[in-house]
Amino acid sequence: MKKKIAVIGGGFAGLQFAKQIDTRHYEVLLLDKSNHHQFQPLFYQVAAAQLEPSSISFPFRKIFQKRKGISIQMAEVNSVDTNQKTIYTDAGNFEYDSLVIATGCKTNYFNIEKLEQSAMPLKSTFEAIQIRNRILKSFENINATRNYETGLNTIVIVGAGPTGVELAGAFAEMKKNILPNDYPEIDTSKIRIILVEGSGKTLGNMSELAQSASLEYLQKLGVEVLLNRFVDTYENGTLIMKGGETIKSTNVIWAAGVTGNLIDGIPAELTQNNRYIVDDFNKVEKTENVYAIGDIAMQRSVEYPKGHPQVANVAINQAKNLAMNFNRQIRDRKLKPFIYRDQGSMATVGKYKAAVDLPMLSFKGFFAWVFWMFLHLMLILSVKNKLIIFINWMWTFFTNDSSLRLIITDKVKLKTEKPQWELLTQNH
Repeated sequence: MKKKIAVIGGGFAGLQFAKQIDTRHYEVLLLDKSNHHQFQPLFYQVAAAQLEPSSISFPFRKIFQKRKGISIQMAEVNSVDTNQKTIYTDAGNFEYDSLVIATGCKTNYFNIEKLEQSAMPLKSTFEAIQIRNRILKSFENINATRNYETGLNTIVIVGAGPTGVELAGAFAEMKKNILPNDYPEIDTSKIRIILVEGSGKTLGNMSELAQSASLEYLQKLGVEVLLNRFVDTYENGTLIMKGGETIKSTNVIWAAGVTGNLIDGIPAELTQNNRYIVDDFNKVEKTENVYAIGDIAMQRSVEYPKGHPQVANVAINQAKNLAMNFNRQIRDRKLKPFIYRDQGSMATVGKYKAAVDLPMLSFKGFFAWVFWMFLHLMLILSVKNKLIIFINWMWTFFTNDSSLRLIITDKVKLKTEKPQWELLTQNH
C-alpha cells in the first residue's frame, strides 16, 4: 500500500514538492486555503495595475490534472494531531503517514493592533487586488473632490526590501506616465509616493551597489525615501512614527516584515519570528514524520547560522531535495542533506532600473532590468502565461501604459457603507 504524504501549502515549496515526488510509491494530498498557486514576486505588478491577477495565478487542479496520485483539497487547516497523524480542517479530517508543512509566512505587524486593522498587506493575489482597488478609488475620489488634504493623495509603503522598493517604483511610474493622461484634472505634483524604512538603507540584504542604486533610482522617480524611521501606530488616516513625526495617508501598505504561518498542534521549537527549526533533511525537530520547507523552515548551517534567506530559490530547492529523499527512502538509498547554493538576488525599480547580485558579480541598470525580466518570465509556470506577461511587459515598455486599471468592488457594500474618503472629507 502506498504511503500517504500530506502537504500543507501550495506556494513555491509545496508545489515543487508535489511535482517532484514519485507518485508510483506515494499518495499525495495537497491542502491549501486557495485553489491556486500564486506567483508572489509579481504581486506588486498586480497591485500597481501592470498585470492581471490571472497572469500570476495557477489553479492547482489544472497543474496536476494529468498527474495520478495527487489529490487537491481546498481547505483551511485548523490543527494537526501528530500522535494520531490527523489534520483537522474546515473541509473534514485527513490522515497521513508523513506531513510536509509549506505554509510560508504572513505579514508581521509587530503586535501593533491598529496597524493591522488599517494598513494593507501584500501577501496574496487577493490582497494585491485590494491595494489596486484602494489606490484607484483614491484617484477617482481626488478627481471628484479636488481635496488633497485628507491623505487620499499619499501612498505610503513601509519596508524597503524588494517588495517595498518595487512597489514604490511602480506607483512612481504610474504617477509620472499614467495619471496625467487618465486624470488631467488632477494636480499630479500633489500625489506623493513615500517609502519608509527603519534601517539606514534600501534593499538592506543586498550588496552596497544594489542599495545605492535603488536609492538613486527611487529618488529620480520622485519617491520620498524616509530612512531610519520606525512606525509607532496608524489610526484615523495618520501614520505616526516613533518620535512623533506624522504622515496623513489613507493608503498605507505594510511590507516591513513577515512571521511564520504556524499550525496548531505541532510540538516543535520555534524561532523568534515563528519558523520551525528543522535538521539538515528538513525534518522538524522534536517530531516524527513531520517536515517543513520554504519560508516556514529555519535550517541552520555553518554558512547560514541564522538560517537561509526567505526567498523562492531556497523554497524550491528544499522541496526538490526533500522529495528526492522520499524517493530515495523507498529504495533504501542514503538520504542527502540540503545544501544551499546562493544563486543571488535582484530587485527592479521600474523601466530600465534594476539591481542584480550574483555570487561573483553585481550589476545595475538596463542589463540588470532585462536579466530580472527574463528570470521571472522563466519561473512562470505555463507557456500561455509567459506569453501573456511578455506581451503586457512589451506593451508597457513601448507605450508607458497598460489597460488594466479596473476597480472591482462589491456593489452591495458600496451602497450600504460610506467610503472612507467621504467620511474624511466631511471632517475637513
